[in-house]
Amino acid sequence: MEFPENVTPDKKTRTVIRLEEIIERNIARLFLNYDVIAASPFRVMRNADLDIEEEEAEDLLIEIEKQLKKRQWGEAIRLETEKGIDKRLLEILKEELRVTDDDIYEIPGPLDLTFLMKVYGIKGFEEYKKKEVPPREVPEILPGSDIFEDIRNGDILLHHPYQSFEPVVRFVSKAAEDPSVLAIKQTLYRVSGNSPIVLALARAAENGKQVTVLVELKARFDEENNIGWARMLEKAGCHVIYGLVGLKTHCKICLVVRKEEDGIRRYVHLSTGNYNDSTAKLYTDFGMFTCAEPVGEDATAVFNMLSGYSEPLGWNRLSLAPLWLKKKLLKLIKRETEHAAAGRSAGIKAKMNSLCDPDVIAALYEASSAGVKIDLLVRGICCLKTGIPSVSENIHVYSIVGDYLEHGRLFIFDNDCEPEVFLSSADWMPRNLERRVEIMFPVDDPKLKERLMGILDMQFSDNVKKHELMPDGTYHKKKEKGSKRYCCQEDFCRRAEKAADAVGKKTKESRLFVPLESV
Repeated sequence: MEFPENVTPDKKTRTVIRLEEIIERNIARLFLNYDVIAASPFRVMRNADLDIEEEEAEDLLIEIEKQLKKRQWGEAIRLETEKGIDKRLLEILKEELRVTDDDIYEIPGPLDLTFLMKVYGIKGFEEYKKKEVPPREVPEILPGSDIFEDIRNGDILLHHPYQSFEPVVRFVSKAAEDPSVLAIKQTLYRVSGNSPIVLALARAAENGKQVTVLVELKARFDEENNIGWARMLEKAGCHVIYGLVGLKTHCKICLVVRKEEDGIRRYVHLSTGNYNDSTAKLYTDFGMFTCAEPVGEDATAVFNMLSGYSEPLGWNRLSLAPLWLKKKLLKLIKRETEHAAAGRSAGIKAKMNSLCDPDVIAALYEASSAGVKIDLLVRGICCLKTGIPSVSENIHVYSIVGDYLEHGRLFIFDNDCEPEVFLSSADWMPRNLERRVEIMFPVDDPKLKERLMGILDMQFSDNVKKHELMPDGTYHKKKEKGSKRYCCQEDFCRRAEKAADAVGKKTKESRLFVPLESV
């Protein structure tokens, strides 16, 4: 940047100025021979929905590409302006963009706060930055170990981003190179720009394995990225499918079929979050590895259904939307209602991104009226109203907004002191339960169940980042006087580090050479 002659830069201080401020202050230089009366930054939000007739489209990929070109000209649905904008400018914008006063928002500050990420990246402010905590190794999967053997030893739970996403990448990469692997089947919703998982799938096909990949082309704002990956995978020899007409495929599942000494074995990875190695460092999610045969059968049935080969008559362990998951969920809530009505132990604890399905909310109200204690952790939209006498007075709703984005879905049902624990890709919303392919799966291993129940209890104990939803729809931070500061995300980081260090120390000791005593 060039400084005026009468200004001497101070090397000890740093000043940040936004580009729009520079343009606004010097705009007269851009419009020579004009009198600039007013200038002000503004931002337009447009309708990004794609109008796709899937049943009539000959090639869904090409049709979506056509629609993407129209997105930049979508209907304006929101206009953000700088507070104090000249009224004459505002009238011109209203007319040109065809927006009403209800669509206009005056912002008392910067319109786009993403510039702060660039400021954060500037060197020299380390003392103001929170110390980064790297994801830790998963104790059950050591570096260099045979991941298939690790899974055969028992189901493995992963808690991201506190635990590394690397085992998931290694699972697919190992399968791509392993001569005993016959087939890999995987769903992809959102992946990173240079995804090691996609590259491994392509490599597997090139190595002669049967690879089926469902690429969701309708993942909002990831359409262009996914189209590129779909073409690359097809070119590599993968069988690429786009899912069922009229439904988004949002479930996260990877199936590896392997030939072993005792026959064919199916290894499955199920997750609440995307196969995205970038967001796995920022979003909190749960994943599970298993080679349980009932789950393997269900996983095979999922891909048969998505490929259009057959619709399963029933399921062993998985529940799928849009046909089965919601029914299962309502049945589980009703069971707790019946337990409470009969005087038995009953309770529901659940964690999700959003809650707005009217049928689920009605079932929760009924359960609360019967005496079921319900604690919900809903990060985003919640249409359930708390504190209604005789309706929702037994329901408490909280939201945690911390350093990591809470993204996992975890549901726990007391079931008369015999708790059942489920993980899911679905929120309790109509779009997830009725218009998407989603999965919900039980966690059967007693140790993993206990761990998940402990994780949710720790989140409900948070008094730093947790806020409670009030009957009037506002959120209040509640901290009891004299209570010790407790942030669950920080605790999860410490526990993951402690568990990884304990295993590392044990491994190091087992490799220590101890000479035999002389005889």
